[in-house]
Amino acid sequence: MPKKKPVVVVTRKLPDVVETRMRELFDTRLNETDRPFSQAELVEAVKTADVLVPTVTDRIDASVLAQSGPDLKMIANFGNGVDNIDVVTANNRGIAVTNTTGVMTEDTADMTMALILAVPRRLMEGIKKIENNEWSGWSPTWMLGHRIWGKRLGIIGMGRIGQAVARRAKAFGMSIHYHNRIREPLDVEEKLEATYWESLDQMLARMDVVSIHCPHTPATYHLLSARRLKLMKPDAYIVNTARGEVVDENALIRQIEAGELAGAGLDVFEHEPAVNPRFTKCEKVVLLPHMGSATIEGRIDMGEKVIINIKAFMDGHRPPDRVLPSML
Repeated sequence: MPKKKPVVVVTRKLPDVVETRMRELFDTRLNETDRPFSQAELVEAVKTADVLVPTVTDRIDASVLAQSGPDLKMIANFGNGVDNIDVVTANNRGIAVTNTTGVMTEDTADMTMALILAVPRRLMEGIKKIENNEWSGWSPTWMLGHRIWGKRLGIIGMGRIGQAVARRAKAFGMSIHYHNRIREPLDVEEKLEATYWESLDQMLARMDVVSIHCPHTPATYHLLSARRLKLMKPDAYIVNTARGEVVDENALIRQIEAGELAGAGLDVFEHEPAVNPRFTKCEKVVLLPHMGSATIEGRIDMGEKVIINIKAFMDGHRPPDRVLPSML
């Protein structure tokens, strides 16, 4: 008798090729509308599924997990970060949690580099001048930005994405500096020509651009607080393609408006999809709608990771991307 296919509930629309493959392998329940699940729909999903495939927009907290059915054995997150999932509670209930680590590295690093270029060179301001028919011709002193060659880049979180950003920035002539919970091996530092700062405060005070690449955890919530932001030079820039909660957004916009910071490039926000309206009114801030990993190739790779994790788990093996509470 054929083995019963696991019931897999997917909370958002995924690339067609991924959904087709999932339907072939599993008893897959898809979200054709791509409308985010309500709390009630999430509860219904965990009651009926063997495997739940959520995304960053789904809050799988203790209250949802408390209502999970006896068949729910796995949460295969479609995304790298798992701050949307109560991993501790899931683990205590015998529910394995996986993510799609590694596949978004190059795409996110590309977008980070785009923001590192866009903010100091005032690209969005220039685009708006063209759109608003406000350009009357070239002038030696008009729309002057700052070169990034020779500037100091401070990377917060030197994981895969942080290192990929460092490689790109090094090619643009930037001096690479970083702060991490654990110092990287000497060979990594030598390859990237990167300087380690044990003190985040001391690094922030000396950087021209600071790029954030750490996860959102209780320890990193408002890591860039009002106090730390005030340590930065008034001609420095912040770039965030990690998680919005790592930065105190109100403090950030206050300092930019006051001329105490030169500007920011933000792809993530503290209360997504809501964006602080003061950011949208500020010419010194470049805003993107959480699209750092938004490439066709990246989304397909993420889907393949999800499928591999589910198959490995259902075949009785340890999924390659399992996330444990000790890893957070």
